[in-house]
Amino acid sequence: MRNLAVLPLITAAVLAVASPATATAATDAGLLRPGGKLPVGQRGYHLTDPTRASQWQPGQRQELMVSLWYPALPMGRPAEYMTAAESAAAVRGLGLDLPDNALQRVKVHSRRNAPALPSSRGWPLVVLSPGMGNSRTTLTTMAEQLASQGFVVAGIDHAYEGGGVEFPGGRLLPCKPCGMKPQPDWGQVLSERTRDVKVVLDDLLTRRQVRIDQSRIGMAGHSAGGVATIQVLATDQRVKAGVSMDGPIYRPVDVAKPYAVLTSPIGEEGWAGLWDAAWPRLTGWKERRYLPETGHSSATDNGYLAVALGQQDKIPANAWKNQYGTGDPVASVRVFRDYLTGFFQSRL
Repeated sequence: MRNLAVLPLITAAVLAVASPATATAATDAGLLRPGGKLPVGQRGYHLTDPTRASQWQPGQRQELMVSLWYPALPMGRPAEYMTAAESAAAVRGLGLDLPDNALQRVKVHSRRNAPALPSSRGWPLVVLSPGMGNSRTTLTTMAEQLASQGFVVAGIDHAYEGGGVEFPGGRLLPCKPCGMKPQPDWGQVLSERTRDVKVVLDDLLTRRQVRIDQSRIGMAGHSAGGVATIQVLATDQRVKAGVSMDGPIYRPVDVAKPYAVLTSPIGEEGWAGLWDAAWPRLTGWKERRYLPETGHSSATDNGYLAVALGQQDKIPANAWKNQYGTGDPVASVRVFRDYLTGFFQSRL
């Protein structure tokens, strides 16, 4: 069975093969332009759950970093793809021949702390949870697309489950379970993400940073985030619909809400039996859509950024196929973002 901790390749790892000839190009790389008409704002913040210890660092309370993308007035400076510390740590830690701020300067289409557009009813909300070893940053294309179409999007970094994510005080937290031996019980450890989502929803719906329609909340996740999505659908009545992007269902649950799983060849190879076993207990609208030209991480920014930087031919062919498939990675990421847009427009 495929191992969640070894499948993802984070952006920094994709760029690790960069050469001096491509160092300048990295500072000019940009994300795909969103397809909607609304300008996008972005803000980030930190949450702590005082009621819970971290399962990866028991002496600490559970912490989260959240990025919020939302329809906004076109005001303010462009947001950063990642922080200066995250970029520098990736560049130095991997010995890249790039400026320390190269990844920080990847161009995005949202504006930092822009004022939110008003909405009398409130905007629908989509929660995004990344794959193990990845950060919320890797789903920025998806988030900007949804926000440009009239959604608020909350991307979550679960402490010690992403690689090199900056938390307050300049703390760059590693991925603790990545490479852990023996491997943990993924169905059990990822159930903590359901509590993380509850904390984020409680905060968003109380603080009202952006006006949200509480009757229209959905969730999507990549890989481990997809595992969390089905568990949240089963346990949180506020979340009405969900999409898993190549995330297994380790423990069948009863769900009568709209649910879709988008699968890759490598996902079907490793987890087809799990999806088969879980399917009868999903009694709402459901779809399992096989995308034969994709890889496990085709929904993320990583593959097409590698192409934008001229790095595809420097990544081992088998690793590329597993992660990004056999098709055009730009076309693949468009398929995912268009599917999620249509799904949440029709199901929320």
